Amino acid sequence: AAMAARCRLAARFHHIHGSNIRLDASHTQATRVESFANGLCFSQEPLAPGQIFLVEIEEKELGWCGHLRVGLTAHDPQSLEVVPEYSLPDLVNMGDTWVFAITRNHNRVAVEGEEVQARGRPWEPFLLIERVRIPRDTLVGRSRPSRYSHILDDLYKMNVLPATARRSRIGVLYAPQPDGTADMHIVINGEDMGPSARGLPTARPLYAVVDVFASTKSVRVIPVDYGFPSLQTLCRLVIQKHIVHRLAIDGLDLPPLLKSFCQHE
Repeated sequence: AAMAARCRLAARFHHIHGSNIRLDASHTQATRVESFANGLCFSQEPLAPGQIFLVEIEEKELGWCGHLRVGLTAHDPQSLEVVPEYSLPDLVNMGDTWVFAITRNHNRVAVEGEEVQARGRPWEPFLLIERVRIPRDTLVGRSRPSRYSHILDDLYKMNVLPATARRSRIGVLYAPQPDGTADMHIVINGEDMGPSARGLPTARPLYAVVDVFASTKSVRVIPVDYGFPSLQTLCRLVIQKHIVHRLAIDGLDLPPLLKSFCQHE
């Protein structure tokens, strides 16, 4: 229950962001309005251990080289005198920041003698990372925007949606270790890429970093439910039960924030 409450608060972007970013009213959609840089965003709250910050790529922009970048930082966005132009290298060079460009063949940090563990089958209902268990269905991007389309979606079944394609879902979390530090994991369409950084300090709050860079133009935060569903989630389930396509929600007499939540599960 505590994790569920924490996740609902953190599943938004911080009001501190890059100069080229425009947030929607719910602070769940971030769009870079010009150029290819100054697209840095942060989670509204620090992440809890095992809590994933998940975004879906909503819009792409041709003509630029490079893609979305994600990671974690121990810097409170409020403490930044100026938001850096880039996450790589500017924010990383400030220290206590771990950010990577997203690719399907993501770099994995292994220690000597460690065996590479199987990542699990993409059709299994839960993704297991250390002791963290996350419903996989929410993590996997769909190539079609309707309610049940992912059941018939070959890309969903085969899990071959390109890492930086439109509708891909990218998440970042940290898993505490016995020595008091944490490993950072990046999840691409329901697949754990393995530890991409080790030795993160768990004594300091860690914020998610999302750099809406170059060919990635717009992303949206996707809420992930832990524990008991919230009242907002229960409302969404009832509404979706009575429609055949999520775009039909536009015609319903609902508050704008609830419409947005129902359309972007």
